[in-house]
Amino acid sequence: MNHSEVTIIKVPEGFGGQRIDNFLLSRLKGVPKSRIYRLLRKGEIRVNKKRIKPEYRVQEDDLVRIPPIRVSEARAEGSLTPNLVRVLEASVMYEDESLLVVNKPDGLAVHGGSGVSLGLIEALRVWRELPGMELVHRLDRDTSGCILVAKKRSMLRYLQDCFRENKVKKVYRALVVGSWPKRVVQVNKPLVKNQLESGERLVKVAKVEVAGAKPSLTEFAIINAFKEATLVEARPVTGRTHQIRVHCASVGCPIVGDEKYTSAEDNRVFRELGPKRLYLHAYSISLCLPDGRDLQLSAPLDDRWQSIMNNLSPL
Repeated sequence: MNHSEVTIIKVPEGFGGQRIDNFLLSRLKGVPKSRIYRLLRKGEIRVNKKRIKPEYRVQEDDLVRIPPIRVSEARAEGSLTPNLVRVLEASVMYEDESLLVVNKPDGLAVHGGSGVSLGLIEALRVWRELPGMELVHRLDRDTSGCILVAKKRSMLRYLQDCFRENKVKKVYRALVVGSWPKRVVQVNKPLVKNQLESGERLVKVAKVEVAGAKPSLTEFAIINAFKEATLVEARPVTGRTHQIRVHCASVGCPIVGDEKYTSAEDNRVFRELGPKRLYLHAYSISLCLPDGRDLQLSAPLDDRWQSIMNNLSPL
């Protein structure tokens, strides 16, 4: 399909608060994420006739200008493999008429895009025949664990408000290189995000006065210590991109299998002990539902985690 003319999209009711890049990814099927970022940087995509950044959050009735784009039809959104269906079936942790909570496996991107034929949200829309389903938040492709998916716009708006008001509590498990310092129970270091030409994101600890630096706080606790590594609990108080990964690396204990922030030498050592993956897992999530019920869910570490844990040396 080719969009040969400029298109103006009015943001519909219920989609206010969504990042512009996510809003566009769900509507420009087959367009790589890197292409969308490039159009945003060049100012070819505009909102209400103004240039905006990828982190801009659309508002209801915003007018989004999209230039002519060649869209590949190589990705058939209706083609679910039997294996992916089995993965989706096994991943469901909770479901009601307006909310789905899944335990996302590592290696599955939340969105389809460049190099990814079908992401979690596209697969769920096809599987449940609900094209209006939307991710409430995101996990990195290589991070596993709990993720919320709204089946109705009213639930999407409610949960977005909960996140903004810090009413959703998330707890992660991370296997980090070396011995975690017992004195470090929190890391309070500002982070700044760099966007590469390819669309890849890299995050660094920065001084608070650096342009774009955002206050970032993560609380940590040791769960189990080994000679080679430490299993820690991480509770992000703020929700910055790659926050846990960068905060772990900043205290000298990068996450095992992290190809962005852990040295190739460290990763090579741990590949001899267990499967290749990022050992970061969104272990639990808790929130209050609109009807007043408390929802608390946890996703235990999978067999791949257990295999490396079994090969670590106890202290």
